[in-house]
Amino acid sequence: MVHRIDVHRLADEATWNRFHTTVLVWCFVIIVFDGYDLAVGGIALPNIMKDMAVDATQAGFMLSSALFGMMFGAMGLGWVADRYGRRVGLSLSVLFFSVFTAAAGFTSDPVTFSVMRFLAGLGIGGAIPAAAAQITEYSPKKVRGMIFTVMTCGYAVGSILAAVLGKTLIDAYGWQTVFIAAGLPVLLIPFIMKYMPESLPFLIKHRDDAHLREVVGKIRPGLKLGPQEEFLVPDEDKAAGAPVARLFQEGRGFSTAMFWIAYITCLFMLYALSSWLVKLMAMAGYSLGSALNFLLAFNSGAIVGAIGGGWLSDKLNIKWVLFCGFLTAAVSLTALGYGVQPLLLVVAVVGASTLGTQILAYAYTAQFYPAAIRSTGVGFASGIGRFGAIAGPIGIGVLVSLNLSLQQNFMVIAAVGLVGAVAVALINHRRSASTQDQDTTKPVVAVAVAAGAPATRN
Repeated sequence: MVHRIDVHRLADEATWNRFHTTVLVWCFVIIVFDGYDLAVGGIALPNIMKDMAVDATQAGFMLSSALFGMMFGAMGLGWVADRYGRRVGLSLSVLFFSVFTAAAGFTSDPVTFSVMRFLAGLGIGGAIPAAAAQITEYSPKKVRGMIFTVMTCGYAVGSILAAVLGKTLIDAYGWQTVFIAAGLPVLLIPFIMKYMPESLPFLIKHRDDAHLREVVGKIRPGLKLGPQEEFLVPDEDKAAGAPVARLFQEGRGFSTAMFWIAYITCLFMLYALSSWLVKLMAMAGYSLGSALNFLLAFNSGAIVGAIGGGWLSDKLNIKWVLFCGFLTAAVSLTALGYGVQPLLLVVAVVGASTLGTQILAYAYTAQFYPAAIRSTGVGFASGIGRFGAIAGPIGIGVLVSLNLSLQQNFMVIAAVGLVGAVAVALINHRRSASTQDQDTTKPVVAVAVAAGAPATRN
């Protein structure tokens, strides 16, 4: 007699163990280097502008080249991760962001620098969709929000690492050193291919029973598996049809558009700040060292905000936790523009409510879409959101060129945050895959192994 096992229910109800820790550590490390490669441009910006003799508007376009690459990388490599496997998607991302960020350190003119940053952006943008889908699929449901935000705090850790190395290396050895150091993660690729588990629906689709049984055994170490077990996923998690088209099916179309608007606004805030915060604070009279301290406070606040938001999202409705994050961003950015004291604390709140909110947005998006289109859903939201990320550095660069006041610069960014709050409020949370899973009236295609079935625990 064949006994069917719903692999997602198995993962949802698992107890955290060494396997989960391994997946978390690998995803976290990838995101740390991803965050480093993204932040390094803003860290070195004042020195690059001086060395290459470019003005603020030109510098904005140079920084946006990476963000433009991220748009294509998020959509393209997100699709690759769903189509050809998460390990392939993650490995290609690491290859692109490592090699081409390092290559940017060997350039000496704005055009070549921008081309290298565009190519690096393909990998920077591609890493988060695959990592987001991976950690969401394998985390036990009761701690999923918290674990997801812990992983994506790697962005902030990477930014802090870039700031620390920037303070240590740039003045002594030149801005090129922090770019060249970014090439080291390419050494991780063979280990990612060997030790990172593949997506469960991907293994089922490709009939890789040996790998599938190995992964299931690690998720539930006490589960005995015999030849009569058949591994299945619910219908909505089967990779049937075009993944992109499915983002707009089953009542998800309007909410998909609202996710895209939310990403555009949040990424506008985030990349405007990551690119120009150091420069804006330097223009306000702070030294480069002091301005970098603000960046450290920004990213430290982001870690606290992300973990706190993840904890709240496991206890409360994640949609409204995200909505409050956008509102807090608008208020704290306005306060920063007016110099409300203590300034470092305000900057930390800004970090918690911009980078922390974006991390929570990734978590919500990953929970909203079924597993078969999860990387595609996160990838397209992140990719479309890059329009905001591209506009942020360019727009603030133009405002800086107009010699507007510090208050006006920050209020423009705050106004964008309010638009994001409205978009989140309009998302139909009832169409979320996580909400559908909780519907006990919905028929279940595959049956989880129950106590007393032939596949039993030791």
